Amino acid sequence: MTDEPTVLFVCVHNAGRSQMAAGYLRALGGDRVEVLSAGSAPKGSINPVAVEAMAEEGIDISANTPKILTVDAVRESDVVITMGCGDACPIFPGKRYEDWELDDPAGQGIDAVRPIRDDIRTRIEALIADLLPERGAA
Repeated sequence: MTDEPTVLFVCVHNAGRSQMAAGYLRALGGDRVEVLSAGSAPKGSINPVAVEAMAEEGIDISANTPKILTVDAVRESDVVITMGCGDACPIFPGKRYEDWELDDPAGQGIDAVRPIRDDIRTRIEALIADLLPERGAA
């Protein structure tokens, strides 16, 4: 186990919200945090509008692939952030759990996805400030 906190983002398809959150945390947190993402019912590919919205921020998530949520991913995480996956996430004592209520970008156009992306960024900046208070956002 590393000294860096491990954060797992979970949404149903692991194709939009959780991928955007993971992209932001990797970009803003750098090597100070380990980032995982998964879905309870992952899609075959990342939502292209989520990829476009993140590219506007200079963050490339196009090579990411949706992954299935595993008990091991939850077990190795310090913080588990769910986004509309309901009770699909296993619960382990001693873990920090947060549920972020965010609109689903699936089937939405870029104008609808940008506010979701911006909300995620704000939440990620607050998460970094909380997890890594000595340095804040990069």
